[in-house]
Amino acid sequence: MNLPLTLRAALTCAALLPLASTLAVAGPLDKSECIAPAKPGGGFDLTCKMAQTLMQENKLSSDPMRVTYMPGGIGAVAYNAVVAQRPGEPNTIVAFSSGSLLNLAQGKFGKYGVSDVRWLAALGADYGAIIVKKDSPYKSLKDVAAVLKQDPTKVVFGAGGTVGSQDWMKAALTARAAGVNPRAMRFVAFEGGGEAVTALQGGHIQVYSGDAAEAATQIQAGTPIRVLAVFSDQRLPGQLANVPTAKEQGFDISWPIIRGFYMGPKVADADFNAWTAAFQKAMATPAFAKLREERGLFPMTLTGVELDVYVKRHTHQYAKLAAELGLVVNK
Repeated sequence: MNLPLTLRAALTCAALLPLASTLAVAGPLDKSECIAPAKPGGGFDLTCKMAQTLMQENKLSSDPMRVTYMPGGIGAVAYNAVVAQRPGEPNTIVAFSSGSLLNLAQGKFGKYGVSDVRWLAALGADYGAIIVKKDSPYKSLKDVAAVLKQDPTKVVFGAGGTVGSQDWMKAALTARAAGVNPRAMRFVAFEGGGEAVTALQGGHIQVYSGDAAEAATQIQAGTPIRVLAVFSDQRLPGQLANVPTAKEQGFDISWPIIRGFYMGPKVADADFNAWTAAFQKAMATPAFAKLREERGLFPMTLTGVELDVYVKRHTHQYAKLAAELGLVVNK
Protein backbone atom coordinates (compact mmCIF):
# COMPACT_ATOMS: atom_id res chain seq x y z
CA MET A 1 0.00 0.00 0.00
CA ASN A 2 1.43 3.36 -1.02
CA LEU A 3 1.05 5.96 1.71
CA PRO A 4 1.72 9.67 1.40
CA LEU A 5 5.23 10.61 2.45
CA THR A 6 4.05 12.72 5.40
CA LEU A 7 1.92 9.86 6.74
CA ARG A 8 4.80 7.37 6.39
CA ALA A 9 7.08 9.76 8.27
CA ALA A 10 4.52 10.13 11.04
CA LEU A 11 4.12 6.34 11.38
CA THR A 12 7.90 5.87 11.46
CA CYS A 13 8.21 8.41 14.26
CA ALA A 14 5.42 6.69 16.18
CA ALA A 15 7.19 3.33 15.81
CA LEU A 16 10.39 4.82 17.22
CA LEU A 17 8.67 6.37 20.23
CA PRO A 18 8.99 3.26 22.47
CA LEU A 19 12.74 3.15 21.74
CA ALA A 20 13.05 6.86 22.45
CA SER A 21 11.21 6.38 25.73
CA THR A 22 13.55 3.55 26.68
CA LEU A 23 16.57 5.69 25.94
CA ALA A 24 15.11 8.61 27.86
CA VAL A 25 14.74 6.65 31.09
CA ALA A 26 18.35 5.43 31.08
CA GLY A 27 19.63 6.77 34.37
CA PRO A 28 22.89 7.22 36.29
CA LEU A 29 23.00 3.54 37.28
CA ASP A 30 23.04 2.38 33.64
CA LYS A 31 26.36 1.90 31.88
CA SER A 32 27.96 2.59 35.24
CA GLU A 33 31.61 2.35 36.21
CA CYS A 34 33.29 1.69 39.55
CA ILE A 35 36.89 2.85 39.79
CA ALA A 36 39.12 0.75 42.04
CA PRO A 37 42.09 3.02 42.92
CA ALA A 38 44.60 0.14 42.92
CA LYS A 39 45.65 -2.90 40.94
CA PRO A 40 43.21 -5.83 40.63
CA GLY A 41 42.83 -8.17 43.58
CA GLY A 42 42.96 -5.84 46.57
CA GLY A 43 40.42 -4.30 48.93
CA PHE A 44 39.33 -1.60 46.47
CA ASP A 45 38.69 -4.25 43.83
CA LEU A 46 36.66 -6.25 46.36
CA THR A 47 34.61 -3.14 47.18
CA CYS A 48 33.82 -2.44 43.51
CA LYS A 49 32.94 -6.09 42.87
CA MET A 50 30.47 -5.94 45.78
CA ALA A 51 28.76 -2.91 44.19
CA GLN A 52 28.72 -4.73 40.86
CA THR A 53 27.01 -7.75 42.46
CA LEU A 54 24.49 -5.61 44.35
CA MET A 55 23.43 -3.67 41.27
CA GLN A 56 23.10 -6.82 39.16
CA GLU A 57 21.34 -9.06 41.68
CA ASN A 58 18.84 -6.36 42.62
CA LYS A 59 18.24 -5.45 38.96
CA LEU A 60 19.05 -1.81 39.68
CA SER A 61 20.72 -1.22 36.32
CA SER A 62 20.07 -2.38 32.77
CA ASP A 63 23.63 -3.63 32.23
CA PRO A 64 26.52 -4.89 34.41
CA MET A 65 28.65 -2.33 36.19
CA ARG A 66 32.14 -1.98 34.72
CA VAL A 67 35.12 -2.15 37.11
CA THR A 68 38.24 -0.20 36.08
CA TYR A 69 41.57 0.23 37.86
CA MET A 70 43.44 3.44 38.62
CA PRO A 71 46.30 2.65 41.03
CA GLY A 72 48.43 5.19 42.81
CA GLY A 73 48.87 6.59 46.32
CA ILE A 74 46.16 4.51 48.05
CA GLY A 75 43.53 6.43 46.13
CA ALA A 76 45.34 9.72 45.44
CA VAL A 77 45.54 9.34 41.64
CA ALA A 78 41.85 8.42 41.31
CA TYR A 79 40.77 11.20 43.70
CA ASN A 80 42.62 13.86 41.71
CA ALA A 81 41.37 12.48 38.38
CA VAL A 82 37.72 12.48 39.44
CA VAL A 83 37.78 15.92 41.07
CA ALA A 84 39.78 17.66 38.32
CA GLN A 85 38.83 15.81 35.14
CA ARG A 86 35.55 13.93 35.74
CA PRO A 87 33.69 15.96 38.40
CA GLY A 88 30.17 15.65 37.02
CA GLU A 89 29.95 12.06 35.74
CA PRO A 90 26.62 10.68 37.00
CA ASN A 91 27.43 7.02 36.35
CA THR A 92 30.90 6.83 37.96
CA ILE A 93 31.58 5.81 41.57
CA VAL A 94 34.98 5.36 43.21
CA ALA A 95 35.94 2.97 46.01
CA PHE A 96 37.60 4.29 49.15
CA SER A 97 38.70 2.97 52.53
CA SER A 98 39.91 4.32 55.86
CA GLY A 99 43.40 4.20 54.32
CA SER A 100 42.22 6.78 51.78
CA LEU A 101 40.91 9.00 54.59
CA LEU A 102 44.15 8.63 56.52
CA ASN A 103 46.13 9.81 53.50
CA LEU A 104 43.66 12.66 52.93
CA ALA A 105 44.15 13.67 56.56
CA GLN A 106 47.92 13.81 56.08
CA GLY A 107 47.59 15.93 52.94
CA LYS A 108 48.84 13.15 50.66
CA PHE A 109 46.13 13.74 48.04
CA GLY A 110 47.65 17.05 46.95
CA LYS A 111 45.56 20.20 46.88
CA TYR A 112 42.21 18.42 47.28
CA GLY A 113 40.57 17.80 50.63
CA VAL A 114 37.77 15.80 52.18
CA SER A 115 35.07 18.26 51.03
CA ASP A 116 35.99 18.03 47.34
CA VAL A 117 33.89 14.93 46.54
CA ARG A 118 30.41 13.61 47.36
CA TRP A 119 30.53 10.72 49.84
CA LEU A 120 27.99 8.17 48.66
CA ALA A 121 27.75 4.91 50.61
CA ALA A 122 29.58 2.57 52.97
CA LEU A 123 29.04 -1.18 52.58
CA GLY A 124 30.66 -2.38 55.78
CA ALA A 125 33.77 -2.32 57.92
CA ASP A 126 36.65 -4.35 59.16
CA TYR A 127 38.53 -3.59 62.37
CA GLY A 128 42.12 -3.48 63.48
CA ALA A 129 43.46 -6.42 65.46
CA ILE A 130 46.57 -7.40 67.42
CA ILE A 131 47.74 -10.84 66.34
CA VAL A 132 50.45 -13.18 67.63
CA LYS A 133 51.52 -16.71 66.72
CA LYS A 134 49.65 -19.51 68.44
CA ASP A 135 52.43 -20.44 70.87
CA SER A 136 53.30 -16.85 71.76
CA PRO A 137 53.95 -16.09 75.44
CA TYR A 138 51.62 -13.10 75.06
CA LYS A 139 48.13 -14.16 76.13
CA SER A 140 46.50 -10.72 76.21
CA LEU A 141 47.01 -7.12 75.15
CA LYS A 142 48.03 -6.38 78.74
CA ASP A 143 50.95 -8.81 78.37
CA VAL A 144 52.21 -6.96 75.28
CA ALA A 145 51.77 -3.59 77.00
CA ALA A 146 53.68 -4.74 80.10
CA VAL A 147 56.73 -5.80 78.07
CA LEU A 148 56.57 -2.65 75.93
CA LYS A 149 56.55 -0.50 79.05
CA GLN A 150 59.52 -2.37 80.50
CA ASP A 151 61.56 -2.26 77.27
CA PRO A 152 60.03 -1.10 73.95
CA THR A 153 62.81 -2.80 71.96
CA LYS A 154 61.73 -6.26 73.15
CA VAL A 155 58.53 -6.25 71.09
CA VAL A 156 58.89 -6.15 67.31
CA PHE A 157 55.72 -5.16 65.46
CA GLY A 158 55.23 -5.90 61.79
CA ALA A 159 52.55 -5.28 59.18
CA GLY A 160 51.86 -4.64 55.52
CA GLY A 161 52.41 -0.89 55.52
CA THR A 162 55.05 1.76 56.08
CA VAL A 163 55.24 4.43 58.78
CA GLY A 164 52.03 6.47 58.76
CA SER A 165 49.93 3.67 57.23
CA GLN A 166 46.86 2.15 58.90
CA ASP A 167 48.77 -0.87 60.16
CA TRP A 168 51.55 1.32 61.56
CA MET A 169 48.87 3.43 63.27
CA LYS A 170 47.49 0.33 65.01
CA ALA A 171 50.93 -0.53 66.37
CA ALA A 172 51.57 3.10 67.35
CA LEU A 173 48.26 3.31 69.21
CA THR A 174 49.10 0.09 71.06
CA ALA A 175 52.48 1.49 72.09
CA ARG A 176 50.96 4.80 73.16
CA ALA A 177 48.26 3.06 75.20
CA ALA A 178 51.07 1.22 77.00
CA GLY A 179 52.67 4.57 77.87
CA VAL A 180 55.44 4.25 75.28
CA ASN A 181 56.43 6.86 72.69
CA PRO A 182 55.56 5.28 69.30
CA ARG A 183 58.90 6.51 67.95
CA ALA A 184 60.62 4.15 70.38
CA MET A 185 58.80 1.03 69.15
CA ARG A 186 60.31 -1.36 66.66
CA PHE A 187 58.28 -1.78 63.46
CA VAL A 188 59.03 -3.79 60.32
CA ALA A 189 57.16 -2.93 57.13
CA PHE A 190 56.19 -5.70 54.70
CA GLU A 191 54.63 -5.67 51.23
CA GLY A 192 51.39 -7.13 52.53
CA GLY A 193 49.64 -9.02 55.29
CA GLY A 194 50.69 -12.42 53.96
CA GLU A 195 54.38 -11.58 54.34
CA ALA A 196 53.77 -10.23 57.85
CA VAL A 197 52.02 -13.46 58.93
CA THR A 198 54.92 -15.51 57.54
CA ALA A 199 57.38 -13.35 59.48
CA LEU A 200 55.26 -13.77 62.61
CA GLN A 201 55.31 -17.56 62.31
CA GLY A 202 59.08 -17.49 61.72
CA GLY A 203 59.68 -15.45 64.86
CA HIS A 204 61.06 -12.44 62.97
CA ILE A 205 58.36 -10.26 64.52
CA GLN A 206 56.41 -10.84 67.74
CA VAL A 207 53.21 -8.91 67.00
CA TYR A 208 51.27 -8.35 63.79
CA SER A 209 49.03 -5.26 63.77
CA GLY A 210 46.56 -6.35 61.12
CA ASP A 211 42.85 -6.71 60.41
CA ALA A 212 40.22 -8.82 62.15
CA ALA A 213 38.63 -10.27 59.01
CA GLU A 214 42.01 -11.23 57.58
CA ALA A 215 42.95 -12.94 60.86
CA ALA A 216 39.65 -14.86 60.93
CA THR A 217 40.27 -16.08 57.37
CA GLN A 218 43.82 -17.17 58.27
CA ILE A 219 42.64 -19.04 61.38
CA GLN A 220 39.90 -20.77 59.38
CA ALA A 221 42.57 -21.90 56.91
CA GLY A 222 44.58 -23.44 59.74
CA THR A 223 47.28 -20.78 60.18
CA PRO A 224 48.65 -21.08 63.75
CA ILE A 225 47.91 -17.54 65.00
CA ARG A 226 45.88 -16.02 67.85
CA VAL A 227 44.07 -12.69 68.08
CA LEU A 228 44.71 -10.90 71.37
CA ALA A 229 42.39 -7.95 70.80
CA VAL A 230 40.10 -6.36 68.25
CA PHE A 231 39.94 -2.58 67.86
CA SER A 232 36.14 -2.33 67.81
CA ASP A 233 33.77 -0.83 70.38
CA GLN A 234 31.95 -4.14 70.87
CA ARG A 235 32.96 -7.75 70.32
CA LEU A 236 32.69 -8.91 66.74
CA PRO A 237 30.24 -11.60 65.63
CA GLY A 238 31.27 -14.93 64.18
CA GLN A 239 34.62 -16.63 64.52
CA LEU A 240 36.20 -13.91 66.67
CA ALA A 241 33.27 -13.61 69.09
CA ASN A 242 35.43 -14.78 72.02
CA VAL A 243 38.19 -12.24 71.37
CA PRO A 244 37.99 -9.28 73.77
CA THR A 245 38.15 -5.72 72.53
CA ALA A 246 41.09 -3.50 73.45
CA LYS A 247 38.65 -1.40 75.50
CA GLU A 248 37.63 -4.46 77.54
CA GLN A 249 41.30 -4.90 78.42
CA GLY A 250 41.68 -1.31 79.58
CA PHE A 251 43.05 0.31 76.40
CA ASP A 252 41.02 3.03 74.69
CA ILE A 253 41.75 1.99 71.11
CA SER A 254 39.24 1.83 68.27
CA TRP A 255 40.14 1.44 64.59
CA PRO A 256 37.28 0.75 62.18
CA ILE A 257 38.27 0.20 58.54
CA ILE A 258 35.37 1.43 56.45
CA ARG A 259 34.81 0.47 52.81
CA GLY A 260 32.61 2.50 50.50
CA PHE A 261 32.25 4.90 47.56
CA TYR A 262 32.30 8.55 46.59
CA MET A 263 31.30 10.50 43.47
CA GLY A 264 32.53 13.63 41.71
CA PRO A 265 31.82 17.05 43.28
CA LYS A 266 29.57 18.27 40.44
CA VAL A 267 27.28 15.24 40.16
CA ALA A 268 23.68 16.49 40.08
CA ASP A 269 21.56 15.99 43.21
CA ALA A 270 19.02 13.90 41.31
CA ASP A 271 21.71 11.46 40.13
CA PHE A 272 23.42 11.34 43.53
CA ASN A 273 20.07 10.66 45.21
CA ALA A 274 19.31 7.88 42.71
CA TRP A 275 22.56 6.14 43.68
CA THR A 276 21.85 6.67 47.38
CA ALA A 277 18.38 5.14 47.06
CA ALA A 278 19.79 2.20 45.09
CA PHE A 279 22.38 1.39 47.75
CA GLN A 280 19.82 1.78 50.54
CA LYS A 281 17.50 -0.66 48.78
CA ALA A 282 20.26 -3.19 48.05
CA MET A 283 21.77 -3.05 51.54
CA ALA A 284 18.39 -3.75 53.15
CA THR A 285 18.18 -7.24 51.63
CA PRO A 286 19.14 -10.53 53.33
CA ALA A 287 21.32 -11.31 50.31
CA PHE A 288 23.48 -8.28 51.12
CA ALA A 289 24.10 -9.47 54.68
CA LYS A 290 25.29 -12.80 53.26
CA LEU A 291 27.49 -11.08 50.65
CA ARG A 292 29.06 -8.84 53.29
CA GLU A 293 29.86 -11.82 55.50
CA GLU A 294 31.36 -13.72 52.55
CA ARG A 295 33.63 -10.73 51.84
CA GLY A 296 34.84 -10.61 55.46
CA LEU A 297 33.12 -7.36 56.39
CA PHE A 298 31.16 -6.48 59.51
CA PRO A 299 27.95 -4.39 59.65
CA MET A 300 28.36 -0.65 58.97
CA THR A 301 25.98 0.79 56.40
CA LEU A 302 25.93 4.54 55.85
CA THR A 303 24.71 6.66 52.94
CA GLY A 304 24.57 10.31 51.92
CA VAL A 305 24.61 12.84 54.77
CA GLU A 306 25.33 10.20 57.43
CA LEU A 307 28.41 9.02 55.58
CA ASP A 308 29.53 12.59 54.88
CA VAL A 309 29.45 13.37 58.61
CA TYR A 310 31.30 10.14 59.45
CA VAL A 311 34.02 10.72 56.85
CA LYS A 312 34.68 14.32 57.84
CA ARG A 313 34.73 13.54 61.55
CA HIS A 314 37.17 10.65 61.14
CA THR A 315 39.42 12.51 58.72
CA HIS A 316 39.69 15.33 61.26
CA GLN A 317 40.51 12.77 63.97
CA TYR A 318 43.14 11.14 61.75
CA ALA A 319 44.83 14.50 61.12
CA LYS A 320 44.94 15.23 64.83
CA LEU A 321 46.20 11.74 65.60
CA ALA A 322 48.89 11.88 62.92
CA ALA A 323 50.20 15.16 64.38
CA GLU A 324 50.16 13.70 67.90
CA LEU A 325 52.18 10.70 66.71
CA GLY A 326 54.82 12.92 65.11
CA LEU A 327 53.86 12.39 61.47
CA VAL A 328 54.14 15.18 58.92
CA VAL A 329 50.72 16.58 58.08
CA ASN A 330 50.75 18.64 54.90
CA LYS A 331 48.26 21.49 54.94
